[in-house]
Amino acid sequence: MEAPVRNVRVLVIDDEESIRRALKSILSSRNYEVSLAATGAEGIELAIEKNPQLIILDLTLPDLDGFEVCRELRTWFVSPILILSVRGNENDKVRALDLGADDYLTKPFSAGELLARMRAIMRRAESRNAQPAEIQAGELFISLARRHVSLKGEEISLTRTEFGILALLVQNIDCVVTYRMLSEKLWDDKEERDTQLLRVHVSNLRKKVEPNPALPRFIHTEPGIGFRFTPE
Repeated sequence: MEAPVRNVRVLVIDDEESIRRALKSILSSRNYEVSLAATGAEGIELAIEKNPQLIILDLTLPDLDGFEVCRELRTWFVSPILILSVRGNENDKVRALDLGADDYLTKPFSAGELLARMRAIMRRAESRNAQPAEIQAGELFISLARRHVSLKGEEISLTRTEFGILALLVQNIDCVVTYRMLSEKLWDDKEERDTQLLRVHVSNLRKKVEPNPALPRFIHTEPGIGFRFTPE
């Protein structure tokens, strides 16, 4: 499996010794520099001390709730946070993502998927300060600066809302964008933030930008949570 070109500092915050040991083995063998914490408080201290480039955070910890740790970290920590938890219900996923987590993976997990998720959010982190003005995803071309979208060389006419959805998804490539994040970005009036209406707009957007809207290639649904744009 692909290893990082350079050493990447990763902090694992998990109270299960077996999980910490497994993650240490998986990541160290692929040139990641791994620090381990068994409690939320220890994790926050290590985050301050080590300044990791990615944090893998469990939600069930013996002292602080994982949500509290995520909230505290996001007051100053800007690098990616990947939630790795046995708690897989939609409410927990949405809450963690709304608090600033970049992705959410449930236990049990495969090493391959974990590494792929890590690579994806690291790519996103590296591009945050150098967002490309133009994106080529297969036969789909998007120019955010010119508000231009084309498929197979043919220009596509999008409504203001459709372009707003696409732009936010593209600005967060490979990361989950929650319904709440999209709604708050698109509509100022809280009464207009209707999840079903948002789904309708996304459905219309897919009909315009997807080669096969019935089998989306670019705009993927995270059930009960939101959407993810994947260029490949």
